[in-house]
Order: sequence, then structure tokens, then C-alpha cells
Amino acid sequence: MTEKLLLGLDIGSSSIKASLLHAESGALLASATSPEREMKIDSPQPGWAEQHPETWWEHVVRATHQLLPSLPASYEILGIGISYQMHGLVLVDRHQTAIHPAIIWCDSRAVEAGEKTYAALGSDYCQGHCLNSPGNFTAAKLKWVRENLPDVYAKIHKAMLPGDFIAMKLTGEIRTTVSGLSEGIFWDFREQDLAGPLLAEMGIDPALLAERVPTFGEQGRLGASAAAALKLPEGIPVTYRAGDQPNNALSLKVMNPGEVATTAGTSGVVYGVTNRNLIDPQSRVNAFAHVNYTAEQPNVGILLCINGTGIQYSWLKQTLMDGAHSYGDLNEMAGQTPIGAEGLLCLPFGNGAERILANRDIRGGFSGINFNIHSKGHMVRAAQEGIAFSFRYGLDIMKDMGMAFSVIRAGNSNLFQSPVFREAFVNTCNVGLEIYNTDGSQGAARGAGIGAGFYRDTETAFRGLKVIDRQDPEADKVRSYQEVYHLWKARLEAQLADR
Repeated sequence: MTEKLLLGLDIGSSSIKASLLHAESGALLASATSPEREMKIDSPQPGWAEQHPETWWEHVVRATHQLLPSLPASYEILGIGISYQMHGLVLVDRHQTAIHPAIIWCDSRAVEAGEKTYAALGSDYCQGHCLNSPGNFTAAKLKWVRENLPDVYAKIHKAMLPGDFIAMKLTGEIRTTVSGLSEGIFWDFREQDLAGPLLAEMGIDPALLAERVPTFGEQGRLGASAAAALKLPEGIPVTYRAGDQPNNALSLKVMNPGEVATTAGTSGVVYGVTNRNLIDPQSRVNAFAHVNYTAEQPNVGILLCINGTGIQYSWLKQTLMDGAHSYGDLNEMAGQTPIGAEGLLCLPFGNGAERILANRDIRGGFSGINFNIHSKGHMVRAAQEGIAFSFRYGLDIMKDMGMAFSVIRAGNSNLFQSPVFREAFVNTCNVGLEIYNTDGSQGAARGAGIGAGFYRDTETAFRGLKVIDRQDPEADKVRSYQEVYHLWKARLEAQLADR
């Protein structure tokens, strides 16, 4: 009997994850991650963040190879789904060769380019048509390349997002989606087309952007060279692609207005779905077309992003702890330390310009250190609490925009595996939290099943998705965390005033 399978790929900035799902049951057959340690992010100048796209492909191949021993004797992969780190810029020539390192999501070099475009076009166009300031997103990065690297710009055949690059490696086709264009601030929501005035102001030729395909549906088929590299049958269709945060929402069955997802990987995100064009006048949180966005069903994801979450925790583990402790060890240390870490506070803003701080780069840091009482455990706890407090700071912005939420969904991965972080998040933000047995690569696999037409409806696609933990605020802990949060917020405001 031939088993029907779905393959999901999650292209992160820390690692590449691949998952195989049984299409019928939705059960996980196997998953793999490459590399074992986080991928390096190069920073040739302060505020810059780059990775080479071919490194992602190398680890896609390695992660897929790890799945091969789990394949049944007779199988058919119905579709491949791709989730990817958002807002990056990948440039290729006519031979589909990357001509510059990818300028990834946390790179701050294009802030000024985006701000100049916003000033020239005005808020009525940027907010009214694009739902965002160009800020530090993909379009602004492409403008920066045009202005600062003219020799590179002259060689560009296509500019694309990280997921588009991986789809190109799989199929040989250069394509993108409306959801992807919106995350790059290339999309005009009113005109339902490319943002022509923005491209013109930036001096960008629309021909540099990829052909559009639906988020769900056949987007190309696995070519001979890619099939040989992956050791999979040629011709498997790629049937879904989405940025990591819309995809994370999909993986948690967050598809309709009022539903909210969160994740805390390299960056931390809250992503809520609405069918209203809600905007923050300062663009501290942003709006992008959701995976099921259409002109008739204008579902938009309101995205709150904090750059310095998992990357800060990784830095803490590798630098302050010399790599001598596992994440489990760190979580245990944090659990042995009281709420508030006995006065130690952490601002987790050391990964470039922060959108929730109006694209300011204030750097991270600890404050209130007492050499007589504070230990490694206090630093770990303060780091986790600082991340939770950053979420609260951003959620208050979302509430001011008109978003409402009582329960937030997360996958059982990254910082949400830490009991201390879950407790701090729930009680600081005063929301319920549901943890599901899924992650981004599994969501991409389910998206592939929808795109391949295998699932007849959404409910069928999410068969196998289960709540494995539920945590609600506790009144006494809410009070304790609120007290510490207000101290933390005062420290943040003082830092902002100093810069």
C-alpha cells in the first residue's frame, strides 16, 4: 500500500527544519533539523545581518536526508510546503545564482532609505495603500542596494524573498505570492496590485520582482537536479509557501478574525488575524496579507515582532555560559530564582533596530546587578522575563489599534518550552496560552496538503493538531509580574530618552 505523505520545510535564520506528515491522519512521521547548532549571522558592519542563501539550501538537503530512513517502502509525497524567514532580500542573476549575501530580516541598514520614501510618499499612501511604512522591509533593502551597490544592482535578474529562493532551488521557477509581496511592502491593498508609486519613488523596476502565484496551489515541480540532491522522486509539486509568521499562524489553525498566534524563535512574534485594515500610525506593529487573503476575504495578519528573543537566549547560553549548559539547564536555573530576579532587569534589544521602538536600535543590556546576590540563574530569569515584558509592551500597542484577545496559541518549541517563560508571558500579558503539538515545518506540510487539494476543508487539514497544555493567568502572579513590568518599562523609557 502506498502511503501518502506531505513534506514541510521551515527556512529559519537559526536552522532549517524538515517534517514529514502522514497526509490522512496528520500525524508526524519524522522531523529533522540542520545544523545542530545555530547558523551564523554575519555582521560585516554594525547593524548589518547577512546569510548566504546557498547555506540555507545546503541545510535543506541535509535535513531532508535525515528523513529518508523514515520513508516507508512505498510512498507518494503529495506536495512540498515552504515556510521562511520574512523580510529578507535575495538577489540572483539570469543563471539563478545569488550575487550577494542575503540581507536578512534583522538587518538595520535600510532604515533611512525606508524613512525617506515614507516622507516622500506620505502617510496617506503608505498607510492607506500599503498598510505600513516601508521601514526596514525588503523594498527598502532593495533601494539601499540600488543606491549603495550599483554594480550588484546592475546584475540583478530577480529580487526575491528567502522562501522564493528555496522554491527556485527546488523547481527552477522564480515566483512569489501576494502575501510575500505584502511583507516586502511591494503590495498595494487598495489597488490589488504592485505598489507602483512606491516602486517609482524608490527607483525600482517592477520587472525585478517575481511572477505571482497563489499561496496554495501548484507553484512548480521538483526538478531533476534538486531531486537528485534531496534523493527524492522528481516531479513532486511545491504547493504552498508563506513567511514564517503567517505560516506559524496556519500551523496553529489561526485563520479567522480574532484568532491569535505567537512564537519565540530567533525573534518573538504575536500575530493576530483581522478583516479590518488596522494600522499603527508609527508602524511599530505591521499588517500583511494572511495566507488566506483575497480581495473578497481580506484577512490581514497584524504582526508584532521583537528581534531579540531566541537570539538573546542563544547568546546568553554560548557567551555568558560558555556553552556548558543546555537550554534545559538554563530553564531549570531560571526556575530556582524568584519573580523579578531580585531586582535584575534585562532589555532584550540587542539584535538591530526594533520596530516596536519605532525602528530605533537602543542595544540590549542588564541593569540593577548586585554582585552579592545575583547569579547565573538570576541573569537567565531576567532575560526570559525581559522578553515576556517586551511582548506585553507590544501587545499594548496592538490593543490601542483595536485588537482584542483572551487566548493566544503557540507551538511546543523554542522559548515556549520554558515553564518560566510561559508563566511570565501569561501573567505579564494577562492572557490565556494554549500550547499545540506542532511547529512551522509541520504547518508548512499541512499547507502543502491544502495546496495539493488533498484536504477537502480546513478541519480535515488540521486533523492531528492537539492542545497539549493550557495555562491561564493567576491573580497573585499577575500582580507580582505587573509590579516588575512597570519597573522594566520605566527602565526602557529611560533608555529611550538617553538615546
